Amino acid sequence: MVQLIVGQKGKGKTKELLDKVNREIQTASGNIVYLDKSAKHMYELNNKVRMIDVSRYPIDTTASFLGFVSGIISQDHDLMQMYFDSFLKIAVVEPSDLVDAVMKLDALSKAFHVDFILSVSLDAAEIPDAIKENIIIAL
Repeated sequence: MVQLIVGQKGKGKTKELLDKVNREIQTASGNIVYLDKSAKHMYELNNKVRMIDVSRYPIDTTASFLGFVSGIISQDHDLMQMYFDSFLKIAVVEPSDLVDAVMKLDALSKAFHVDFILSVSLDAAEIPDAIKENIIIAL
């Protein structure tokens, strides 16, 4: 499953994402990974959540981001959730390519039973109809 937290920059998406991951880890039966564009929020995460600063890796296309995510999945058979803060930026996704990226993540989710929760810096009205049903929080 792929879920979206949407809203313009500065609306509080990161706080919602952090709150959600910290709630989820309390009852999680598997591992949780949090990907961000920096290590800025490391101390706001529960220490059981694996935080990855994506800026430290040579990710310059959506395909390389998806390969990176696939590598994380392949190394952790107990992985149950992945959180992506600043998704458009860390995944190198243009808003026009958002549906394709979400569909590819959805295929990974179904194949490996990993849920993805993404913060996307777009208004709910800007989210294409094909993935509007994935929105869980609109700010």
